[in-house]
Amino acid sequence: MMKARHVTPPHERGFTLIELMSALLILSLLAVMSFRGLGAVLDARDHVRQETEKWRSVAAFFSRFQRDVQLSAPRPLQAASDRLEFSRFATLEGMDTPRRVGYRLNESHEIEISLWPGFDVADIPPARYVVLAAVSELKLQYLDTKLNWGDAWPRSEGDAPLPQAVRIRIVLATGEELVRVFALSS
Repeated sequence: MMKARHVTPPHERGFTLIELMSALLILSLLAVMSFRGLGAVLDARDHVRQETEKWRSVAAFFSRFQRDVQLSAPRPLQAASDRLEFSRFATLEGMDTPRRVGYRLNESHEIEISLWPGFDVADIPPARYVVLAAVSELKLQYLDTKLNWGDAWPRSEGDAPLPQAVRIRIVLATGEELVRVFALSS
């Protein structure tokens, strides 16, 4: 007599150990790839945030410098290739007062602004504020009436109180070089 074999119906059959191990391997590979992808996205987001902050700071610096230079008063100017000091009028909106202003690159590689409390006050020390950090180089040049650029102002006794324009060149610590030219009120 033949013995009956018990056959398990297909719907009651389970997974084999090899099938379970294969599924776990595939899921772990997907998890590793997802983790690396997420890490790359987060790194890219941080890089974009840092770059955005850097360029926002640069734009704010140039905007402030332009506003101050455009309000320059026809008073004696002290200018060299690494610093600029001048008097400027108040803004039309009355938000600022007339004062002496100076820009220079400090020892910490930051462009700082010096603000005196009045127009031509030399005996009172100025308040100093950092307006742009991480700058490796600052160079200023001044345009005379013959359209020649020089590294200092005034160049001679007959020069006007203000040059025609100021050219500013900064090199950021990350290597970018920026050059802007600003006309001065005559």
